[in-house]
Amino acid sequence: MLTSLLKHLRGFRQNTEGALTVEFMMMAPLLFWAFAAIYTYFDAYRQDTVNLKAAYTISDLISRETSELTETYIDSIYAMSQLLIRSDSAASIRISVVRWDEEDDRYYLDWSKERGDAFVEWTNATINEVEDNLPIMPDQERVILVETRNDLEPAFKIGLPSMDLDNFVFSRPRFAPLVQFEGVDIVSGSHNDDAPAEE
Repeated sequence: MLTSLLKHLRGFRQNTEGALTVEFMMMAPLLFWAFAAIYTYFDAYRQDTVNLKAAYTISDLISRETSELTETYIDSIYAMSQLLIRSDSAASIRISVVRWDEEDDRYYLDWSKERGDAFVEWTNATINEVEDNLPIMPDQERVILVETRNDLEPAFKIGLPSMDLDNFVFSRPRFAPLVQFEGVDIVSGSHNDDAPAEE
């Protein structure tokens, strides 16, 4: 009995006949899961990169402005940002101009505008919540701060959770000392560190 069983097992081990379909059916679930995981992670990284590029594009556009911005301009920037990122996800932006005052040793806000549901408007009382993320600047220097948030829903359920893609980028005004906004009085100041700031 034992000899017969061993003989059959040896024969099974040495048998090379079979159907590829059986082996494929055994490996297909793992193969499909691997393809879904690769696509999902690639899509997440791609969307994160697209969001970052959109934030830099917005920051660069505003940094080149020499005339007053308006609510219509901010609406147009928001519409453009929605074209740059994936259209099936909710996007929000907040655009602010921040000034450093060396005498007071703090940041002040020239103006702040937001679009979408994720952000609230910055104020002078709240802008210092992000002071650790803002650059070191000379007295009365200004930066344009652009924040974007976009929700990401993974393409396939492979264990990657839903997440918010946040970006925080800033740039200096290029062709003017500051970026004005219609109807907002902005404290002027010199970029020259040797010159006293105007009151």
